[in-house]
Amino acid sequence: MQHNLSSDENTPGRGYASRKELFAWALYDFANSGYTTVVQTTIFSAYFVGVVAAHTIGIGAGLATLLWSLAMGIANFIVMVSGPVIGAIADYRACKKQFLLISSIGCILATALLATVAAGDVVWGMVLVIISAVMFAAGENLIAAFLPEIVSEKEMGKISGYGWSLGYFGGLLTLGICLAYISWARQQGLSEAQAVPVTLLMTAAIFAITATPTFLWLQERATPKVHAGSVLTASFARLQHTLQEAARFKDLCWFLITLAVYQSGVSTVVVLAAIYAQEVMGFNTESLIILIMVVNVTAAVGAFICGHLQDRIGSVPTLAITLFIWIAAIAAAIFASHSAQMWWIGNLIGLAMGASQAVGRALVSKFSPVERAGEFLGLWGLVNRLSAIVGPLSYGVINYLSLGDHRLSLLSTLVFFAAGLLLLTKVDEKRGKAAAVQ
Repeated sequence: MQHNLSSDENTPGRGYASRKELFAWALYDFANSGYTTVVQTTIFSAYFVGVVAAHTIGIGAGLATLLWSLAMGIANFIVMVSGPVIGAIADYRACKKQFLLISSIGCILATALLATVAAGDVVWGMVLVIISAVMFAAGENLIAAFLPEIVSEKEMGKISGYGWSLGYFGGLLTLGICLAYISWARQQGLSEAQAVPVTLLMTAAIFAITATPTFLWLQERATPKVHAGSVLTASFARLQHTLQEAARFKDLCWFLITLAVYQSGVSTVVVLAAIYAQEVMGFNTESLIILIMVVNVTAAVGAFICGHLQDRIGSVPTLAITLFIWIAAIAAAIFASHSAQMWWIGNLIGLAMGASQAVGRALVSKFSPVERAGEFLGLWGLVNRLSAIVGPLSYGVINYLSLGDHRLSLLSTLVFFAAGLLLLTKVDEKRGKAAAVQ
């Protein structure tokens, strides 16, 4: 992999990143993925529905799932409102790295505090999940904003794919350690309520340790902008200007709409897959962890392959392929009748998830002017957060109204992927990249 270490064609003031710095950037995906896999996708989500909420009087299965979806929705609403502003401020002050550190510490501390959530602590659990999710999402936006500074446009897809791929291995490592502990705890006679809190402390510690190289090696290449008045006022003015330029960035805007739709399906799977496997297919905690570990492997493979594929055939055709895979996987999950079927369905989901997320981030980066990367990636984060509200809440509301019918709830997820595939046909990748460099 060759990188121009001296050219400043796309990066103001400095050249592109060295391999060591690129590794440090990608390692952040490795570090924070343990949070999503343990807290949002696997252990804590199932623990919240099956233990924390289940031991609260008056909360049935449908309401427990809705409360989990509501916590995710509140967190993502907060990020949706604040994300673009934080990105714009980070660009003006050239402080993406500082903001990234603050958000990382916040997520790590909130994750560790989740270890204090016991059966019946519904409100406390929801509060901590919301805080941790807000901090995680802010960090996700900020690390993505570094991408146009550290690598050329031609290699954005590849490097984004490397990041997502490494991230899934990070989730795999964290889940593996948690599985080993839970298996040991069972042998010692400990209950799930006693074992799960320790896994949250482990997750927080792994995040803190593996994110350290990012803050040691990743450089802030941006320079502070000169502006009159407060940074906040300037940031809002800048965002207003971005929206007014919608005609110029036609394909970016259209892709963001497309992303909002299909990502609603992805977000639903991320935060509710373990609950579906537990409540419908009868998986226990250990089986859930093993399933998600397998999914992480295929997701890493999907992200790696599509990182290269989109640089060869284009991001839009690559994304279309992944959406076809999503549709097939979700349709199969709806009609699955045996737990054994979830293993090959999970592999399809993993392959599609890794690919679609890597392609989406890279395509937004290609459509974004380099000097405004934080702002435009903030819009990417805003759309992701909007989808993370709409998707899971749609599932949760349908589940509540249908008295816990998870198969019916999953139909809404299938609709999101099908609609996203149709909307994608309106995106012109060549025209969108040209607009970003004018």
